[in-house]
Amino acid sequence: MSFTGDLEHLPIVDVIQLLHSTRKTGTLCLKSGKGESQLVFNDGYFVSANHLNNSVRIGQVLEEMNAVAHEEIERALLEQKKAGPGRKPLIATLIEQGMITRDAAYKGLEALIEMTIVEVLTWTSGTFSLDVTRVEVSDEYRYFPETLKQEIYMNAQSILMDALRIYDEKMRDGTLADLFFTAGEEAAEEILSGGSGNSAITADILGLEALDTLEKKIPEVFAGIRDHDPAEEHRRVIDEELPDIPRVEQDTLCAFLTSVSGEATAGKGGAATEGPALAVIVFSRDRFLTHAVTTACRHEERFVFSTDEAVNLDPIIEQSLSRDLLPVLVVDAPDRADDVSDAERIADLQQKRERYPQIVILQLVSPRDYEFSLHTLHAGVRAVFPRPDREDRKATFPGDTITFLTAFRSYLRISFLGTEQHVTNQFRERMRELDTLDEAPELVFVLLRFASLLFERSITFVVGKTELIAEKGIGVKADKSAGPSPPLMFRIPLGQPSVFRDVIANGSLYHGRANDEIVQKHLFAEIGAPFSSTMYLVPIKSLGRVIALIYGDFGSKAGSAVQIELLDILARHANLLLDNAFYRKGFEK
Repeated sequence: MSFTGDLEHLPIVDVIQLLHSTRKTGTLCLKSGKGESQLVFNDGYFVSANHLNNSVRIGQVLEEMNAVAHEEIERALLEQKKAGPGRKPLIATLIEQGMITRDAAYKGLEALIEMTIVEVLTWTSGTFSLDVTRVEVSDEYRYFPETLKQEIYMNAQSILMDALRIYDEKMRDGTLADLFFTAGEEAAEEILSGGSGNSAITADILGLEALDTLEKKIPEVFAGIRDHDPAEEHRRVIDEELPDIPRVEQDTLCAFLTSVSGEATAGKGGAATEGPALAVIVFSRDRFLTHAVTTACRHEERFVFSTDEAVNLDPIIEQSLSRDLLPVLVVDAPDRADDVSDAERIADLQQKRERYPQIVILQLVSPRDYEFSLHTLHAGVRAVFPRPDREDRKATFPGDTITFLTAFRSYLRISFLGTEQHVTNQFRERMRELDTLDEAPELVFVLLRFASLLFERSITFVVGKTELIAEKGIGVKADKSAGPSPPLMFRIPLGQPSVFRDVIANGSLYHGRANDEIVQKHLFAEIGAPFSSTMYLVPIKSLGRVIALIYGDFGSKAGSAVQIELLDILARHANLLLDNAFYRKGFEK
């Protein structure tokens, strides 16, 4: 079983609860810019932990708990040193020397796991990965004298609740730094004072909505254990998963994946800002395919998760939707070795579509899946991708892989632009942004940016006594991807009857044909006539008077239905904010 993803989207709290409830066994590796920690599970229970700060050891934990004196720790360490290669773990030495009891050792180990969880709770970004092939229990956890006859199996849910309690108390009291013994006085002082570094940690980010809002800022106290070399990881996966293809072809794949990782690291894969926030969920048992698709998704700055067990899909999808992310489920081609019929697979896809109407499902197929691929489209799959196939197209597999990933990246980049989900998400973002502003130019600019989502060309006009003055435009002098233009500064007179004068007089939005003489003579003479004759005008008012207009059309493209009512709602909200700002300033005077 594999299970990987981003902590920004699926917080550590949810990950631990899922592994506990599904009784997983393996090592959960947690990585961030601060370093790496591990939590080891057996049948859903904790059996070990490795704190990212290597000097936070069980001896220090026991000493801080007053379970053992510093001198006893030093004496036990000396005993270890004398024992040479055959030395026993520190906790075993302490028990055999009678310096601590079994219960004290257990509590110390439990505290170290809690500390590891609490530290990870301060991460606002990072990745997790469950490796079921590794259950590396450190010697301190594994070793107990034979007379004890006890393995340490700690209830994950219980320890998690204790860790959340500790985290909440420390954050509330401003003593979170006390948990990290080697942060140093300066670093500890920075934590307690809310020093610069990361953005504020919130309960929503952590998935702890039931807790009070957390206001402290957590700087990057801990340095990473080692620099991450993407080429090394790509090479390792290729060596393990594709040992049968020639070395030169392995090198080609490794070079391509490394170049994709390099683009993501350099911040060149910024396409995510142009589309809805996606959570890509890869459902596959093919480790190389999963690794390759994950690399491509991260290049496009998308949240990405992978699993090979269906039981993990619903929690990830539900978490995605709760965070206003559009779940994109990538389902690998059928494994014909499974005792699962195509009818059952189709039924599963239909069930996902019925349970989560917003979900986008992408089905991967092999050349042998012609009929199956047609049935998946009938079941509501958004698109079918031919995947690279090592059986039927072994000779062209490296080239097929590169072509597939290139097409997949392009699909993520362009296929969700202008979707209803994207517009709705942007509407919410712009509403929140408006609430932070109270100046007319700033408010109008927010409306212009939202209008550019709906239209190919959009302009803000300032309303004067006798004329409109064209201010900024998007998509007018260049493609709208270039962003807002400098002030356009052309003028439209208001002395004659026109659609502009009507909107200013009645204060209501307009959408209809652009056959007005003033529009043709003064507007289109400056920007060119659009292919479609439909135009839109949305007024922005202050104290009941229209002070600006937002204009939109479809440029060289055919007209289409747009959610103009959302732009109208934003404009009305801006009107109220302007009125409130006016009255507030008057009251202050």
